[in-house]
Amino acid sequence: MTGVIESQENKDLRAAVAALGARHGRGFDRAALWSEAAKLGYLGVNLPEQYGGGGGGMAELSIVLEELGSAGCPLLMMVVSPAICGTVIARFGTDAQQRQWLPGLADGSLTMAFGITEPDAGSNSHRITTTARRDGDGWILTGRKVFISGVDIADATLIVGRTEDARTGSLKPCLFIVPRDTPGFQRSQIDMELQAAEKQFELVLDDVRLPAESLVGDEDAGLLQLFAGLNPERIMTAAFAIGMGRYALAKAVDYAGTRQVWKLPIGGHQAIAHPLAQAHIELELARLMMQKAAALYDAGDDIGAGEAANMAKYAAAEACVKAVDQAVHTLGGNGLTREYGLASLITAARVARIAPVSREMILNYVSHQSLGLPKSY
Repeated sequence: MTGVIESQENKDLRAAVAALGARHGRGFDRAALWSEAAKLGYLGVNLPEQYGGGGGGMAELSIVLEELGSAGCPLLMMVVSPAICGTVIARFGTDAQQRQWLPGLADGSLTMAFGITEPDAGSNSHRITTTARRDGDGWILTGRKVFISGVDIADATLIVGRTEDARTGSLKPCLFIVPRDTPGFQRSQIDMELQAAEKQFELVLDDVRLPAESLVGDEDAGLLQLFAGLNPERIMTAAFAIGMGRYALAKAVDYAGTRQVWKLPIGGHQAIAHPLAQAHIELELARLMMQKAAALYDAGDDIGAGEAANMAKYAAAEACVKAVDQAVHTLGGNGLTREYGLASLITAARVARIAPVSREMILNYVSHQSLGLPKSY
């Protein structure tokens, strides 16, 4: 991609994924769609070709999720499995880890969850209390995680823990692959109001013993490896939100163009048309920032991508919430019926404002990192 203009190859990818999404639609079967997207090579489009991936990057993977979302059938685990876990293993994993996991992550036969959030840490990755201590040639992990997506369908979870620096005694983040059936690795489902195909879990790691090869990357790499996964997570969350906003907006535009109460369709009245136009503009602007973030990340500019990915996630979440709200309002009472399928998006749209990092923490980041203002946290 040059600047913000998509290559013809990416335009073709966008069109092909849109056609796939249209075949499945809002009432999609998650497993069936995952399987078909995998067979078509869409799930691993960002992973290395030598392991069966498409050899692309976050620019391509974000297109896939955005277009599925705009058809009403987003795959949340794309944010986690190929984007976060696949990227981290491709960049920092050992040869053995790459051979074991990347082909399966690329063809969809393996899925990996990501565990970072903790009950008492929230968005503060520096307060993570899940600890890893050496035990002979291996490791023992102890701690808790919360709001971890898809653990029941994932073959393993990439867990963020902390190890003690032998020189300073301070704790630093490290990443471990924990297979689903590892002894001491317990999960309990969280009862959510949110309607989604993927379930949320609380995890307990009770002296989980892992072999040495479970550690991903260098024990001393710390935040570098962590943010190699978090930047793609923010880019993909933006794609998820933009797709959802586009879906809601398309429903509203179709309704406004055909629903007639007075002499012309309601979309002919500026009170209806202008808010929909504003929603469209804001979604397009958010997509531009998402494309910038993806381009920077794919070019290897982790620092630049960090700022852009946070901005993209913030802009996309705000645009999505506004688009969904306006879509429901445009349909009036019909916007709250099951028939039109928009009311459930009111809750779903807020996810991007809250996860994986709150909009307030993004504003903290931008005010401190981008504007140079005093750190408030």
